[in-house]
Amino acid sequence: MTPNKEDYLKIIYELGGTEKKINNKEIVKRLRVSAASVSEMMSKLLKEGYIERLPYQGVELNDKGLRKASTLIRKHRIWEVFLVEHLGYSWNEVHAEAEVLEHVSSIELTNRLEKYLDFPKICPHGGMIPEKNGILKEPLLEKLTEQNENQKVLIKRVADEKDLLDYLVSIDIGINDVCIINSIGAYEGSVVVEKEHKKIQISFKAASDIFVQAI
Repeated sequence: MTPNKEDYLKIIYELGGTEKKINNKEIVKRLRVSAASVSEMMSKLLKEGYIERLPYQGVELNDKGLRKASTLIRKHRIWEVFLVEHLGYSWNEVHAEAEVLEHVSSIELTNRLEKYLDFPKICPHGGMIPEKNGILKEPLLEKLTEQNENQKVLIKRVADEKDLLDYLVSIDIGINDVCIINSIGAYEGSVVVEKEHKKIQISFKAASDIFVQAI
């Protein structure tokens, strides 16, 4: 299992590949690689028994793939907690560092780090941290774009993507923020929210990767 293969399994999970089929175009867009590279990797993962594939529909993780992805995401998120809480990183700075550390950390090191951090349950971006040998299952949350106008929401989780995190920092949106939705633009227009009496405009693309709880 190479770091490159691990990254593909993680992306399939993050795109929802435990509940639906993920097509190659979605993976190309997220990883910013060629279609040929994705096709080649999907063939390798299929042959090695990590995914299931249906012609013209896409791929999804099987039990073996989900376990591997869960282990990798567990390492990634535990490192993110450590970097934020003990090394002074901000939440938008840790993703790239954790991407490197997750591939070189043993299970034993990860377990010791988890104990040192007093067994954190969520990462700085609101994602669940699986237990040792556990399977990752995120709580069911709706996207910000799926809410109604005038709804009050609590931001619970955001996608762990560097560009998105930098953008959210720039507009002052973070985990556990309470917002009221003022308006949702038609035809994938921006979402305007009110936070602490300040109106903030969020692009539709970013709002699609913000997961909330109505309150």
